[in-house]
This record gives sequence, C-alpha cells and structure tokens, in this order.
Amino acid sequence: MKVTRRQFMQISGATAAGLAVSGLGFDLAPVKAHAQMLKTKYAKETTTICPYCAVGCGAIVHTSQKGDGRVINIEGDPDHVINRGSLCAKGAALSGLVENKNRLLEPMYRAPYAKTWKSVSWDWALSTIAKRIKETRDATFSHKNHKGQVVNRTTAIASVGSAAIDNEECWIYQALMRALGLVYIEHQARI
Repeated sequence: MKVTRRQFMQISGATAAGLAVSGLGFDLAPVKAHAQMLKTKYAKETTTICPYCAVGCGAIVHTSQKGDGRVINIEGDPDHVINRGSLCAKGAALSGLVENKNRLLEPMYRAPYAKTWKSVSWDWALSTIAKRIKETRDATFSHKNHKGQVVNRTTAIASVGSAAIDNEECWIYQALMRALGLVYIEHQARI
C-alpha cells in the first residue's frame, strides 16, 4: 500500500481525533429525553408595567400559588404594544426589586438636621404628609391673581408623576393634584 505524506497526516489526524473524542465518554447510542416541569405551570400570571423608566414596558409576573405569593418569574409581555415581550437589563431584573432582602418594608423618616433615619408607622407617615400638604396649601393658596382674575391655585407645591402607573391612574392622580390647586404637575416621561 502506497501512502503519501499528506494522506499519512490525514489518517493520523483522524485517528487522533477519534481517540480523543472516544476518551471523553461520548456515547452515540440513542438517549431517552425527559421534559422538565416548568416552574410557572401552576403560578398565577399577572400583567404589570415596568416601574424603572418612562417607556412603560409591559411585563408578566408569575407568583406562587402556595399561599406565600412570592414572585417566581418576571418576563416581558409579548402582547404589550410598547415592548412586544422584550425587556432591558433593568426590566429583566425586576424580580430583584420585589424579592430583595435589603428592600425597605416600612417608611423611614429623617428629621430636619438629623444624621440618621428612623422607622415610622404607615399611619404616622401618611397623616404627616397629609398634614404638611394641607398646611402648605392653606398658607400659599391664591384665590385671585394680581389682575383680579380667579385662579384658585398654589405654586408652593409641585408634583412629579410616575411611569409605573397607567393612563387611568395618571388621570386620577392629576385630577387630585388639580383639585388641590397645583400648577406644577409634571410626569417622569417628560423629565
């Protein structure tokens, strides 16, 4: 048998590759495949809006049905008109917003000139906010401007809306702000 140098190198290379592959434990026999149960099979599915930026991407949140209501999975909503199922890096990590051991679960308050924050109750926080809004509004409310025109407004309070609420919630929110007499009503999407 006559073998050229090139043929010898090809045969040697193929033999070495075959031995290397067989030494790795590859088995070419048929294998039975087993499907894995999806972790979201029995989960409750809820649609929501990503709270991070003003784009308003839709997301689907899967929560546990075992009574604890923990977030199992968050993914983009393919039926949402804005993002069509895709999420940015922050949106894809939304579960870290909910399932985070460092997440604050109660309001924190830092008194003027204090150096530390302290935990306060929800009742105290909400009543304090309402009281301060009322005091500021009452002290700065104008019924008429310098021309004598009825304006019914206050310019001492401003409002910045959230990108995490939908159009209906935005309407309710701005209606409340206008009822208080606010002039400076903004939205995160415009900032």
